[in-house]
Amino acid sequence: MKVVYHDAFRQSYCRDPAAAEGRIDAVVRTIKNRVEFIKATPADHGDIAACHTESHIKYITRKGLYEISSLAAGGALHAAQIGLEEPCFALIRPPGHHASPDFSWGYCFFNNIAIAIAKLKREGKIRRAFVLDIDRHFGDGTFNILGVAGYATIYNPYAPDSDSYLKKIQENLPDDVDIIGISAGFDNHQDDIGGLLSTEDYREIGKMVKEASRKSNSGCFAVLEGGYNHDVLGQNVMALIQGMEGH
Repeated sequence: MKVVYHDAFRQSYCRDPAAAEGRIDAVVRTIKNRVEFIKATPADHGDIAACHTESHIKYITRKGLYEISSLAAGGALHAAQIGLEEPCFALIRPPGHHASPDFSWGYCFFNNIAIAIAKLKREGKIRRAFVLDIDRHFGDGTFNILGVAGYATIYNPYAPDSDSYLKKIQENLPDDVDIIGISAGFDNHQDDIGGLLSTEDYREIGKMVKEASRKSNSGCFAVLEGGYNHDVLGQNVMALIQGMEGH
């Protein structure tokens, strides 16, 4: 599978856990012999401004975070474009699903997956989209951007156990969209803060998305969101990738 990535994502750009040293390295070490890396390039200002206000963009710029945040958004854009033809994963940071049009929180600055899907829509490459957000936390920013736009459905499953969680995903995956994007947060893993899902569950999620994509003749891609236990993050990303490949 193609993985959109840049060595700049290895840097510690702020003190947030999502920027901790070693987070991206933990993934690269695990997947490097299994995937094809594609170099990320920054998103254009216009693509960011299509989802965020100028005042928010200026705020992120004043914080000294525009360069790394636009690079992450650009990585998501590239992954979405590849995803129209074959499954793709964006190994990027900062994460994005808590970034709304005019504010952000939760270690997010620009909403990577929303910027990517909105561009596909503007370019006429898709009519409808579905975002499966498997992060432990609700992707409020994605909903505030895409959910109110009328052409995208945002789904964050919640359940008391992993079997119910997987069942909810299976029941809600669509068969009438042009692309499925996964906000791939891994903080719901058994050894992370959520304590719910196993590594094998992420493989199963990837397989379900791949199958839904096949049935609807749509694209699919994923972008990294949360996940803070470096000891298991790489294996979880690998499992999702393998599932999206159909393994």
